[in-house]
Amino acid sequence: MQYRSLGKTNFNISEISLGTWQVGGKWGSPFDPDNAESILKTALDNGINFIDTADVYSDGLSEKAVGKAVKSYAQKIYVATKCGRKFQPHLDASYTLKALRKSVEDSLTNIGVEHLDLIQLHCPPWETYYRPEVFELFESLKAEGKIGALGVSVEKIEQAIKAMEYENVTCIQIIFNMFRQRPSEYFF
Repeated sequence: MQYRSLGKTNFNISEISLGTWQVGGKWGSPFDPDNAESILKTALDNGINFIDTADVYSDGLSEKAVGKAVKSYAQKIYVATKCGRKFQPHLDASYTLKALRKSVEDSLTNIGVEHLDLIQLHCPPWETYYRPEVFELFESLKAEGKIGALGVSVEKIEQAIKAMEYENVTCIQIIFNMFRQRPSEYFF
């Protein structure tokens, strides 16, 4: 396995990492704790040290499975989770400081840790990118020891570029694959 630095985080993470949407059981089958454990164990046993999850993946069951798996390994496993996508309705008005703080605290409980390595805003509405107080909240959470770093998971390149204006955004998760190549021209 090869490792590299993730954005501005100083995390030395595996180039191949594990996204846990499928662990959460929302892709056509119900959540299966044994399957989740098998997926996570296989990844970790093969040198993966970075796991991406979210509060919305099976309403926290993915986060709980990740937390359980990570605790059984001695080496450092970086865990990134996301917040905000669970808000209903998924509008800027739902991104209150109180709701965001509660999301972080719920993720801490789900994963069973006192500190999240990385929390990412999960595809926030456009208007949210223009609210500095949202991004400032995560500085407070960092000062409280609840998070290590802030990132943003985006749907559009323009959102990624806007998120980079905030000094405390340490990394950006963007859709990039063989079908969606636009980031290579306009973002990377």
